[in-house]
Amino acid sequence: MPDQPALQYYRYRISRDPKRLIAWFDDNWSRNRKLRLASYVTGFAVVMIVLAWATLGRNLPDAESLLEYETPLPSVVRGIDGEIVNTYARERRVQLQYVDFPEQLVEAFLSAEDKTFFSHGGVDVTGTANAVIDYATKFSSGERAVGGSTITQQVAKNLLLGDEYSVTRKLKEMILATRIESVLTKEEILELYLNEIPLGRRSFGVQAASRAYFDRDVGDLELHQIAFLAILPKAPERYGRERYHDLAIARRNFVLDQMVANDFITASAGEAAKRMDLGLVEQRGTRSADAGYFLEEVRRQLIDRFGETGDDGRNSVYSGGLWVRTSLDLELQEAARDALRAQLISYHGNRGFTGPIATLNPDNGDLTAQLASSNIAINYRDWRVGVVTAPGRIGFSDGEEFALSGGPSSLKPGDVVAAARSGAGYAIRGVPEVSGAFLAEAPQTGRILAMQGGFDSRLGSFNRATQALRQPGSTIKPFVYAAALDQGMTPATQVPDQTFCVWQGANLGEKCFRNFGGGGGGIHTLRWGLEQSRNLMTVHIADDTGMDNVIQTIDRLGIGSYEPYYSFALGAGDTTVARMVNGYAALANWGRQNAGSVIDYVQDRDGKVIFRTDTRDCTGCNLEEWDGQPMPRFDVSGKQVLDPRTAFQMVHMLQGVVTRGTAVRLRSLDLPLFGKTGTTNGPTNAWFVGGSPEIIAGMYVGFDQPRNLGGWVQGGNTAATIMKRFIEATKDRWTAEDFVAPPGVRMVKIDRRSGKRVFEGTPSDEPTATIIWEAFKPDTEPPRATRSDAIAAKRNEILELIRRGRLEAQQAAANDRGDQPNDFVEDQGGIY
Repeated sequence: MPDQPALQYYRYRISRDPKRLIAWFDDNWSRNRKLRLASYVTGFAVVMIVLAWATLGRNLPDAESLLEYETPLPSVVRGIDGEIVNTYARERRVQLQYVDFPEQLVEAFLSAEDKTFFSHGGVDVTGTANAVIDYATKFSSGERAVGGSTITQQVAKNLLLGDEYSVTRKLKEMILATRIESVLTKEEILELYLNEIPLGRRSFGVQAASRAYFDRDVGDLELHQIAFLAILPKAPERYGRERYHDLAIARRNFVLDQMVANDFITASAGEAAKRMDLGLVEQRGTRSADAGYFLEEVRRQLIDRFGETGDDGRNSVYSGGLWVRTSLDLELQEAARDALRAQLISYHGNRGFTGPIATLNPDNGDLTAQLASSNIAINYRDWRVGVVTAPGRIGFSDGEEFALSGGPSSLKPGDVVAAARSGAGYAIRGVPEVSGAFLAEAPQTGRILAMQGGFDSRLGSFNRATQALRQPGSTIKPFVYAAALDQGMTPATQVPDQTFCVWQGANLGEKCFRNFGGGGGGIHTLRWGLEQSRNLMTVHIADDTGMDNVIQTIDRLGIGSYEPYYSFALGAGDTTVARMVNGYAALANWGRQNAGSVIDYVQDRDGKVIFRTDTRDCTGCNLEEWDGQPMPRFDVSGKQVLDPRTAFQMVHMLQGVVTRGTAVRLRSLDLPLFGKTGTTNGPTNAWFVGGSPEIIAGMYVGFDQPRNLGGWVQGGNTAATIMKRFIEATKDRWTAEDFVAPPGVRMVKIDRRSGKRVFEGTPSDEPTATIIWEAFKPDTEPPRATRSDAIAAKRNEILELIRRGRLEAQQAAANDRGDQPNDFVEDQGGIY
C-alpha cells in the first residue's frame, strides 16, 4: 500500500501478519505431526532457558561492583632517597590505564582470544556453539573442552566467579558477561582484562608478565614478544617453560597469522616476527635491597596497622597497593651489615663447621624441593645454602647436585649447610654460631637508618636488634651518671673507687662489688670513673644518687623497668639494641627523645597520605598568601626526658671515653665521637653504643643462648671494632662538627685529674692533657686549684701508674688461670 502513510502501513502489517500466522497454525496443527513436535520442543526449550536464566542469574554477583573494583596490588617500599628497595607481593601485579596499553598488544590479545570483541554483546554465539560441540564430543573422556569464552566472559570468571570447570559455571559466566557489557564500556572491560589475566610466573596482567618474561615494560616490547604474551592465557604455566619451547613458538606464530588475517599487521611484519626466538629471561625474584631485618620490621608494622590481605581492608599490605617511604639508608645499611659480619667471622676464626643451619626430613619428599620452599638462603661472598642429599653430596634449591667436601662424618641427609665452589664441586663453609646486632639512628628525628639483626635474615627472621633481650653491661652507666648529675653532682665531683658492700638479707647475705680484675682505690672524678668504666665508682654514685632515682631515669628513657637493685646500675637488666640506641640518641639531642621509627609515611594507591610518623602541627604552613605574621614553623619534635644541660654534660664526658677511655681505638678516626663500651659477666655480651651529632649506633656480639665468649673479649676490642669498620666504610657521611652546648652550660677550664678549676694554661684535646674544658651547670663550677693540689695530683698519678702495673700483672695471671669475673664488669684501660 504505497499510497498510505508509513505509520498506517506498519500498523496494518502488525495487526494482519499475526492473524495470518495463527490461521496457518490452525490449518496445519492437526494434520502436521512434525509441526506439533517442533513446537513442543521449542516451547520446552524456551521455558527451560527462561527458568535456567532466572535460577542461575538470581544469586550472581552484582556486575556493577566492577565499577568500584580495585586490582589487588602489592605494596612498594622506598628508601630514604626515594628509590624502590622492596615490594611486599605474593603475586606480580602492576596496574595500567587503558591508554597505557600499546595498540598492537590489544590487537594481539583480540586476535588470540576474541576477534569479535568490539561487535558482540558479551557472548559470541558462534564460539559458544563450537564449545558446546567440543564439550559433547569430549564428554566423559576426561579431556577439558575448549572454553569458547569471550574476553568479557573471562573477566566475569576471573573477577566474579572463579575457575570451576562445569556447565553451570559457563552459563553463569554468560549471564554475567551480558550484564557486564551493560555496565562497562569495551575499553573498561579490556583494561580490567589486561590488568587481571593470569599469565604465569606468578604474574597477573600484561605489565607484570612483560617484566617477568622479558624484563621490559609493555611499551618497550617488540612484535614477537607481544604475540608471545597473547598466547599465555591458554596455558600460562606451560608456554614459559623450556621443554615446551616448540609449542610456544607454534602458538605464537598462530597469533601472528591471526593478526595478519585481521589486518592488524602486514604479512611481512608477521614473517619477520616469526623468525625471532622467544628470548625469555630467567625467572627472577622480586627486587629487594639486602636489608632483610629492616624490611621485615617495616612489614610487621604495616600489617599491625593496615592488615595483611584484602579481607583486612582496602589498604592491606599484600593487596592495597601502598607506597611506603622508609628511613632505610642503603649506604649505611650495607656498611652496618658488612661491619657486623666481619666481626662475627673474625670471632669465628678457624672454628670451621659448627653444625647444620637447619634439618629437613627426607621422609617428606625431595630434599631440594623442601629446601626451595623453606626460603633459607644466604648472601655472603660466593656462599650458597644447600642440603645434604647423600653422603658426600649436596643439592640446591634449583635441583642441581654436586660433590661436597670438607664436611664432618656426622653430616646426614637432610642437613642444611652453607657451601662454596671448590673445583668441580662444593666445599662446606661454617656460618658463625656467634651472633649479634647493629642499629643506627638519627637522634634529631628518631629515624632508624640501618638495622642488621644477625648474620643474614635469610637464615632466620629473628631480629636481634629489636627482639633480643640482652644485658647491656657498662653501656647503662651513662644513665646512672645522668641521674647523679640531676641530683647535684658534677663531672668533677670526687667519688671513691673503693669496695662497696650491701646487706641483701638473711638468705642472700652480704654482696660486695668489685672492679674488673679486682683492685681499685683512691678518689677520682666522675669523668675518670666513666672513662675508665669503674664499677665501684658507679655503685657508689648510684648509692649517693639513690637507686630509685637511677631506675626512674633509666625507665624514663625507655631502656627498661627495673627494681632498685645495685646490679642494675651495672647493666644486669635486659634490654634491646634499639632501646639503648634510642636512649643515647636522647643524650645527643639535648635530652629530647624521638621514638625510633622505620616508616616515614604511607600513601594509598591514589597517593593520599594515610599515615605519618611525624605528626607535628604547622598551623599556617599552607596559607595561599602571606598574612603578615611571622613565618610558621613546626613544633619541636620528641619528648623532653632529660635536662638538656645534663644530656650535654654526659655527651661531653662520653667523648672522653673515646679520647682516653675504654673506646680509645676509635680515637684514630679523628671525629667528634662519644660513646660507651660494655662487657657483661662471663663475658657473654660485648657492647658499644655511641656516635656523632647526626648518627647514633649501637651493637653487641654474643651467642643467642648466652655463654662465655672467652676471657679476651671486651666491648672495646670487639664491639668498638664493629663501630670503627662502620665509620671507615661511610667516612664521607661523618662531619667534623662537634656537639653544641645548650643554653645554661658553662665551659670551664679544670685540671683533668683533680677536677679543680684552673685559670692558667690552655685546654687541649690531647689524651694526656692536664687541662681540659669541662661542662658545668651555673653555680656548680669547682673552686680553683692550688699548688698543693697540683703536687697531690702528681703524686696520685704516680701511684696510679704503679697500681695499674700491678693490676695488669694480676690480670695476666688470672687469664693464664682461666679465672672469670664475678660481677657485671667492664674493660678498663686507656690513658690516664
